[in-house]
Amino acid sequence: MPSEIEKIQHDLVLCIDKPYQWTSFDVVRKVRRVLQMKKVGHAGTLDPLATGLLIVCSGKKTKTIESLMDDEKEYSGAISLGATTASYDLELPLENITDISHLTEIEIRKTVLQFLGTITQTPPIYSAIKVDGKRAYDEARKGNEVVLKKRNVFVKSFTIDRIELPLVYFNIVCSKGTYIRTIAHDFGAYLHCGAHLHALRRERIGMYSVLNAQTPEELEATFNIQ
Repeated sequence: MPSEIEKIQHDLVLCIDKPYQWTSFDVVRKVRRVLQMKKVGHAGTLDPLATGLLIVCSGKKTKTIESLMDDEKEYSGAISLGATTASYDLELPLENITDISHLTEIEIRKTVLQFLGTITQTPPIYSAIKVDGKRAYDEARKGNEVVLKKRNVFVKSFTIDRIELPLVYFNIVCSKGTYIRTIAHDFGAYLHCGAHLHALRRERIGMYSVLNAQTPEELEATFNIQ
């Protein structure tokens, strides 16, 4: 019979601060190694170029993943105005570089109003969404045409913290399924200058905050993994 410590260690909800350029599955793989178990999953994918809160569940707690994914999310980050990318972030090269010297702070701040409440957005073709059983990003990277359905999402709040052109620093609280990359892309389209997501950090999922999260290294230290 497993000890009480082993039971606790195997039925966990872990808050991990995902490092830059790690995939969400990289974090899951790390947790599997640390806990020495296979039944591990995460509650909501973060793109490799994003950082911040990734909730990872193990053992019996994997049953809570679906409910955790339904919780609202909070993000901070920066939108870069004046250029688009095919991935809507920095994964792919800049395109359609445009002069933004005419933009005013008032125009930029007013644009936020277009993205509050229930909005319709199309996910980026470079996303993990499956189309006919295939990942959209795999098909996009092969040069195949990818058509994704529009979806309704809810943006509870969208505030601009500061503007240092070409960067616009923001905070967003939104429903599950919201693509911040698409908001960045559409933000630029509304201003007729193009834009892409420069940086993204997930701050919160429901009641769980990145302030209470561990880095992968801290997780290893917690479980005394050498």
